[in-house]
Formats: sequence, C-alpha cells, structure tokens
Amino acid sequence: MSRKRTRLSLAAALLVLTTGAVASPAQALENGVGRTPPMGWNTWNTFGCNINETLIKQTADTLVSSGMRDLGYQYVVVDDCWFDPNRDSAGNLQANPSRFPSGMKALGDYLHARGLKFGLYQAPLDKTCAQYFNSYPGATGSLNHEAQDARQFAAWGVDYLKYDWCSPTGTIDDQVRTFAKMRDALAATGRPILYSINPNSIHEKTGPQRDWGDVANIWRTTEDITNAWNTGQTNGYPMGIQNIVNVNVPLAGRARPGAFNDPDMMVVGRGGMNDTEMRSHFALWAVMAAPLIAGNDVRNMDAATSAILKNQSLIAINQDPLGLQAAQVSNDGTRRILAKRLSNGDVAVALFNQGGGTTTISTTAAAIGLSGTSFTLRDAWTNAVTTTTGAISASVPAHGTAVFRVSGGTPTPTATRIQGAGSGRCLDVSGASQANGAQVVIWDCHTQANQQWTATSAGELRVYGGKCLDVNNAGTADGTGVIIWDCNGQNNQKWRFNADGSITALGANKCLDVAGNATANGTRLQIWSCTGAANQRWTRL
Repeated sequence: MSRKRTRLSLAAALLVLTTGAVASPAQALENGVGRTPPMGWNTWNTFGCNINETLIKQTADTLVSSGMRDLGYQYVVVDDCWFDPNRDSAGNLQANPSRFPSGMKALGDYLHARGLKFGLYQAPLDKTCAQYFNSYPGATGSLNHEAQDARQFAAWGVDYLKYDWCSPTGTIDDQVRTFAKMRDALAATGRPILYSINPNSIHEKTGPQRDWGDVANIWRTTEDITNAWNTGQTNGYPMGIQNIVNVNVPLAGRARPGAFNDPDMMVVGRGGMNDTEMRSHFALWAVMAAPLIAGNDVRNMDAATSAILKNQSLIAINQDPLGLQAAQVSNDGTRRILAKRLSNGDVAVALFNQGGGTTTISTTAAAIGLSGTSFTLRDAWTNAVTTTTGAISASVPAHGTAVFRVSGGTPTPTATRIQGAGSGRCLDVSGASQANGAQVVIWDCHTQANQQWTATSAGELRVYGGKCLDVNNAGTADGTGVIIWDCNGQNNQKWRFNADGSITALGANKCLDVAGNATANGTRLQIWSCTGAANQRWTRL
C-alpha cells in the first residue's frame, strides 16, 4: 500500500480536543514554570531602546492599579538596550548607569514587592539586535558567557529571559546547541526562570521547523509582529496578524504545559487596525494558547484597549491548565474555525472571518469534538448565554472573531497517530493487515487507517474499529511482541499514557518499546522494562 506522507487529518488534529491530554515529547524542558502561557508586558513594541527605570516602575504601578496584574499580567520584561555597552572588568553584565542608575537588582526588587515578575532580554551570540543594527553600541551578547550571565540573572532576581538569535549565521542545529547552553546554564542556577527564545531574527525562519519544547518554555514561530492586519508576508519581516495566524495555527500539536508556540508580543492598543481587528488579534492569541504579552503603553490606554486586554473570559480560555492550543476544524479561505479543549470539559470555539465583508460562520458541537443533544454557548465578548442542540453560528464582521465557550455533552473519542520520540516514526500495523496477530511496527507517519489509533475509556488503543493493540499471548517478559487482535477487554489490551511520554502495558507493567532502539521502517514493537529512553517515549499527533 502507499505509505506517502499526507496532510494531518482533522480527526488526528482534534485528538487534543477530545482527550484533554497530550503525551510529552522527548526531553521536554521541565523547569516548573510556564505551565500556562506567560502573561505580562514588554518594552520593545512601543519604546524600543528608549527605556529607563522610571518608565518600568510607572508601568509596574499601572499594571497593579489597573487590575491587570490580578488578571495574570505578571511578567514585566525589559527588552534590548538595558545594559551598559561594556561588561565590567570581570566580564559581568551591568546596567546602563544613566538609564538604570539604581541597578537591575533594585529594579527586580521593586517589581517583586508589587507581586510582579522580572524579565530581561539578552542574545546568544556576540550582539543583541540593537547592537547588530548599530542602534546601540557594544557587543555584549552571551556568547561564551552563558553560565556567568545566567548566574547574574539569578542574582538579580530575574524570572524570565528573552533570548534573541538576531544573526543570519548558524544552522538550525547550531541554534539548538547554542540555545541549549543557556537553558542548561539557567537550570544550574537553581532559580526557576521562564526561558523564551527567538530563532528567527535576521535568520531563516527556523521557529516553525521543529518542536522547541526540549529547549525553551516558549519559542517564536514568526518574524516580528507589526500593528497591521496583513503585510503579505508568508514568514518575513514584518508580520501582520493574519500572516502570523497562518504560520502559527498548523503548529497546535506542539503546545502543552511548560511549552508554547509564541506568535510574538501583542500590538493591541498600538493603532494601525480598527477595534474589530484588535479584538480578533487578542481572541486568536487567547485560543492559540499564545503568551499574552502586552506591548502598548499601559499608562495611557483608551477604554477599548483596556476592555480587550482585560477580557476575563478570553484570559480564562488562554490560561486553561490543560495548556492546549486550538486545533483547526475547518478553513475555506474566508471562514476559519478553531477549537480548544478546556480542562472542565468545555470547548472554546473561535469563528474567524478572514474576509473583507460580514459573513455567517457556522459549525456544530460534533465538529468541535462534543456529542450530545443540549449545549450552552457563552459569548466571550458579551457574556450572553444561549442554548443549542448542536448548531454554533454567528454573523462575524470583516476580520472579526466570535468566540464561544461551549458547555454540555461529552468528548467524542477521535483517532490519532502515535509518534516515537527516538525514531520520529509512527505506530503502524504492518502491511495494513487487519488479521489477528498482525505485527505492530514503526513506519513513516501518514494518515491512513493502519496508523489511526483511538484511546478508549477502558484503556484500549483501537485500530480499524474492532482491533486492539495487544501484548502477544498476554506475555510479561521483556521483548514480548506487540500485535493487533480482536478487542476482548483483557489486561494485555489495556494501556496508559504517562506524563513522561511513555505508554505502559497495564497487564505486564512494562513500557511500549521500539526493539533495539532502532529507527528504521518496519522495526517491530515490543514491551520492555521502563527505562525512560527515547525508544519508549511517544507523542500523540
């Protein structure tokens, strides 16, 4: 049969909606922070290099007095140009003395005293972005200073590091190695510091090319945002809202607690778009589980901007503890529908009008992964509550996004592929056989029926509807093969997905394992004593 790679099916994309869980990928960064997308404020979009400690303190005070801190906007991130152009005699970073005369430790203390968290910017090579473009003097990047700088950040009380590649040099493998140096240096300090990376600046757009969750808590997927709806860029500088959405939506399967796609800081309240487009921007960032980092001057917000940034319904959707990014349900070029499973069983559905005129956008509860006959819809913008037997519809203005929180019904089991962390290949019934005893192997991932597995509430992994993943002859010894067999409810057909990405065969209490740690197509699956190795870790796609 044909085994060519094809586009991910809707059923597989919606797995995260119907199960409410995603297996962790290989070597995920587990530093205890970023369990939901970070929220806060960053200096760059409005102020660029024109920053000082008075601005930061005034903004911090406004975050508190406006109620934004209590809604979750806690990280205050001081971007480029905060530092002295020269390191001190010991090679340490130091604050720019005219801009931050009290020093960075004092600034961090000021923020912490107000219940806020302290973020700083740095770069992994020799220069920051401002230095690269000669808009700020010096060359004070962290290259060959990773451990030293990490210790300095920890000593200052930093809670968030934005680390910006900002160079045309280096392969993606070079980037992975270099970003990982700071990841490990931060970990060595013992201080929990949220790690935000941007591999895209002045560089081939490597952000969307891999799952960076083994390296960072959040990673930029696009070039820099600008306050425009559409700049016509596929993924190049600068990016409008529509352009960013096109890049970020297909990456939904990578989001999980502690690891999120970052479509860049928000431009809500910075002009360039009408209020409908600003609301759409915020709503889409919310359902995409994006970091909600404001970039406007919060000291001087108008009422419309304040209402958008303080929308508690959308913030709750964004901050849901499942940490799932909305999956695409459909997109006809004008009407785009996204759905995000929430921890209490609700589903948030976004009806996004990409066109230039008002249109009706419709879907159903079944399409977003809920079965039943009675549902409640809460409008995230108006809080109006309606009921439906399954239809979900709204008239949406040009570039607008209606969002409903859908309650009621039960999740519908949906098929998914299961990809090995060590091999990058998927759980596959050999030869697409439907015979009892057919061997289960790894093979290049595709969307055909012999790789579509449905997890049931009984712990089964079903394929072809009536066949189950089965430990041959109910064996318990290391090396026992894994096959398919008529589903029978016995313990050798029951499996558990674990938080570390392993899958336990409950009857044997051993892990699903790729024989010999091999990666080739056709390598057989077996059970083996759990080791935590890559050939025993799996991700549901």
